[in-house]
Amino acid sequence: MRELATRLSAPPDVEVEVACLKGWGPVADQLRAAGIAVTAFDVQRATQLRSAVRRLRELVRERGIDTGVSFLVHANVVAAAASKTLPGVRFFQSIQTVQPFPQWHWIAQRWAARRAERVVVPSNAIAAFAGPRSGIAAEKFVVIPNAVEPGAFPRVEVFRGPVIRAGYLGRLDPAKSPELLLTALRAAGMEERTELHYFGDGPERGRLEAEAGRKGLGERVRFHGVIARPQEALAQMDVLWQPSAVEGFGLVVIEAMASGVPVVSRGVGGVLDVIRDGENGLLAEERSPHHVFASSLWRLRDEAGLRERLIENGVRTVLERFTWEAVLPRYREVLGWGEPARAGCP
Repeated sequence: MRELATRLSAPPDVEVEVACLKGWGPVADQLRAAGIAVTAFDVQRATQLRSAVRRLRELVRERGIDTGVSFLVHANVVAAAASKTLPGVRFFQSIQTVQPFPQWHWIAQRWAARRAERVVVPSNAIAAFAGPRSGIAAEKFVVIPNAVEPGAFPRVEVFRGPVIRAGYLGRLDPAKSPELLLTALRAAGMEERTELHYFGDGPERGRLEAEAGRKGLGERVRFHGVIARPQEALAQMDVLWQPSAVEGFGLVVIEAMASGVPVVSRGVGGVLDVIRDGENGLLAEERSPHHVFASSLWRLRDEAGLRERLIENGVRTVLERFTWEAVLPRYREVLGWGEPARAGCP
């Protein structure tokens, strides 16, 4: 949302403002530094959503906003409720997940989508999943992938040291299956020659730390916590392991590709829109995915041809399909911004 807001902003033709449901945070600082006006509604509990609807409605009227783009279910519901008394304002929504739970999210999204002109999703997998779950007609979806700025991701030199470093970058949440990687590291053997680095935090961290100890992996597993920029994590790994079975797109996958870090991922969800097995990444089948993660360590170390093919094709994939230069015109087309407009992103 931050990248889209700053890149769509083009005064005086297009003026973008952002409203966030929660309080002020680092992304709000970044948006303001980029010249984007930000309003924080500071919603802390569900009972305050009605107040957020009122404040969004007031913001749209005061600023003369004519297009609204909302991200994720809570914002989609607030924007949909506000739209009822904002005739003439166009509303678009975005869904970014294929996680089935909590189920009430999909019930709420079913109601909210009725007020949206189009629903933007970053992968075909999300459209296929969200349609039946929320009763959204197929023709209402438009697939526009996430994007990166390749120049912001310096090339990482991988497999150059005596220790192979597998890395995980994301929230440590049960839905993301981070524990699978401990099983993979143990199955790989190779003892002191391999390490697993977790970048990110979440409710699973304590259990993962304890499980690493129980499996005898304590000295080979590192927990780095939250990092400010993905580049900091990617610079410390030789291969990215993406174990989630509920990945709507997998932004970290294209960030790793842009950095020249080979990717090994579960072959599910939106990842299938990005990775071609054996060409620009390795895909793990659902029967025993940890074996593919485990074997990738020695395969990528010993098979230089495979390693270089994945790296070069990964970089090429990003340059051809997942840059902002390629993606932004698709947003402009969907929004129909041929004429000057003011946009708000709740």
